Amino acid sequence: MSKKKQALAKAQPPAPLGRKDYEKQLAALHVELVKLQQWVVATGAKVVIVFEGRDGAGKGGTIKALTERVSPRIFRVVALPAPSEREKSQMYLQRYMPHMPSAGEVVIFDRSWYNRAGVERVMGFCTEDQARGFLELTPGYERLMVNSGILLFKYWLEVSPEEQSRRLKERITDGRKTWKLSPMDIKSYNRWDEYTRARDEMFQATDSGWAPWHVARSENKKSVRLNVITHLLEHIPYEAIKQPRVRLPKRKVGEYKTINYPFKYIAERF
Repeated sequence: MSKKKQALAKAQPPAPLGRKDYEKQLAALHVELVKLQQWVVATGAKVVIVFEGRDGAGKGGTIKALTERVSPRIFRVVALPAPSEREKSQMYLQRYMPHMPSAGEVVIFDRSWYNRAGVERVMGFCTEDQARGFLELTPGYERLMVNSGILLFKYWLEVSPEEQSRRLKERITDGRKTWKLSPMDIKSYNRWDEYTRARDEMFQATDSGWAPWHVARSENKKSVRLNVITHLLEHIPYEAIKQPRVRLPKRKVGEYKTINYPFKYIAERF
């Protein structure tokens, strides 16, 4: 077994997964993600990661776990707001094109062009003809992405209605999470079956050989984060890039005497 596979095998989450176990496994994966980052930069690789799922499925937490120990200059997160009037007049996929990666970049879409197949279709922000046209054209669009050298990964985080309800209620009552609750979360809450139908038709139309969908069960937030990161690392052919050995040089301290200045230090309350 290669060193890479051994490291990933060690990062498999135990069951049940406690906080200490989770942090240990996540730390091991973070080391591998740094190696991936170095490989992306060294080889000029281009990676696109799409995260989709229902409200409260855990997309944001998974993306945070994926990116918290790598450079935001290499791992870019794209979470576009609702389209402007100008963007509404453009070709639908046009607003996503400027965000595609250049050589040496990883771009993560926190929701993506698949908004048209999900929320826009279910909530009536596009016509049925527009939604069906999108589903028909998207496999070809993604083939162009892959043929251009982009490594494309599409993840759907699957959560049960009971767990979704629990998480949305937390957003109402927990002052740390109220910012996560949007008016659209409330409006779409009672449309579970419509979203399920839209999801199924999206899979049937866009689960291609060159851009398959990967479904991750997200009932347990800790487990889904580890599972998604492990899956990603297993499916990118990265290798450890040899780094130059670094030593801190000797430095002189104390030759300069600081001025007598009334620096405004903040209060030390902790």
